[in-house]
Amino acid sequence: AHVLEGLAVALSNIDEVIALIKSAASPQEAKIQLVSQQWLPGAVMGMLDEVDAALFRPADADPDTGLDATMYRLTDAQAQAILDLRLHRLTSLEQEKIHTEYRNLLDQIRDLLDILSSSSRLIAVIKSELIHIRERYGDERRTEILDAQIDLSDEDLIPSEDLMITLSHAEYVKSQPLADYQAQRRGGRGRVAARTKEEDFIRSMFVANSHDTLLCFSNLGKVYWLKAYRLPQAGRQARGRPLVNLLPLEGDEKITAFLRQNGTTDGGHFVVMATRNGTVKKTSAVSFGRSRSTGLRAIQLAPEDELVEVAITSGQAEIVLVSSNGKAIRFPESNVREMGRTARGVRGMSLRTNQRVVSMIVVEAEDANKDILLASAMGNGKRTRTQDFPVRRRGGVGVIAIKDGARNGETIGARQVEEGDQVALITDSGRLVRTGVSEISQLGRNTQGVRLIALSEGEALAGIERIDESMHLVVDEVDGLELDSKVNGDPV
Repeated sequence: AHVLEGLAVALSNIDEVIALIKSAASPQEAKIQLVSQQWLPGAVMGMLDEVDAALFRPADADPDTGLDATMYRLTDAQAQAILDLRLHRLTSLEQEKIHTEYRNLLDQIRDLLDILSSSSRLIAVIKSELIHIRERYGDERRTEILDAQIDLSDEDLIPSEDLMITLSHAEYVKSQPLADYQAQRRGGRGRVAARTKEEDFIRSMFVANSHDTLLCFSNLGKVYWLKAYRLPQAGRQARGRPLVNLLPLEGDEKITAFLRQNGTTDGGHFVVMATRNGTVKKTSAVSFGRSRSTGLRAIQLAPEDELVEVAITSGQAEIVLVSSNGKAIRFPESNVREMGRTARGVRGMSLRTNQRVVSMIVVEAEDANKDILLASAMGNGKRTRTQDFPVRRRGGVGVIAIKDGARNGETIGARQVEEGDQVALITDSGRLVRTGVSEISQLGRNTQGVRLIALSEGEALAGIERIDESMHLVVDEVDGLELDSKVNGDPV
């Protein structure tokens, strides 16, 4: 309405306005002259006499503009609209249209102001519009409204997803969505799973769901409880967060084993632990059912011994211990009696000087036909049938599981796998490769294996982790990463 008001004033002074614009040196000069002069209001005066002119002025308008007694001063906006006016609108018909549109807008503004000033009219308008909406768009309610109180926790709002969790030697931990890693053929160069400082390296990794409760077992034989979603999620280039910021660890205490609780802390399950020096211990899972903010004692350790691996069992399984010199011993779980949390355990495997237990595998009845995958520090490995490992009494030195020596180096870990699984291999420099178990040769016990991952000079394989088939991961092609030229290599 404000712009139309200015156009109506210009049309009442059309000859003078045209002469002014023609004589101006530039549009800017014409605009300055339009706002600096006073103009006869013409028909606008009669229209404004019928209303309260002050109510129709823009709130930000200059007080010196507008109708003043018998003259009218234009605003900048009105002057610009006059300069933008097309010539065809100067015809008598177009002039009448401008006057009519201006008068209609004044009537509409006056009616809206009356609605706002009258509560009864305002309620009547709202009611009328709601009835119109109901008649045009109304249908039966599809959402059910319940008078119920729902308690939501932080966990209820967190999506359930599989995570790859990595822990470095310097105790930096982080999680990444497992889908970030595309599967590669055996021998691939891999992607960076975690960035570490030069003196640090990745020493542990495992797969968990974001809703899992993690039992965190330390080298000192204590256990702590932690929700997986509380671990910091970070990209491949990030180091993560110090674990001491998440758990009340002592000065030289480190987390050496993680266990997914998953509702197994009942009377039918047991927690079996293995130490660096070959001790094993079995405790009822009920003992770990209730969390403690400061942690609990899980096993009493001998001097110079550390906890290295923990697993949940049915009580009727078999235990396989693998040592750093490539030996393995398989014995019935029944050879290990149930003990309390603070007990020390019994001898599981006899070791020589400078040897240590690196992995423990639980073989349930349904796992008997699976393979055991072994990996060495030099990046070599193989899978051997579980049945190839004879069942003995606990406490022996074991049998050859994989040949050691200069080509393989020491054995760094073992996992039980089956044909449809994938395995994640991670080096001490932080590189990670995922590959299908079917890509790895099945060989006998007394062999060295094939190359699992291509290592750089000075680099070593630090850990392996099974990714089971039930996760339904998509096995893609290599996605531009460097591959070893020998996909189905012969034994080395």
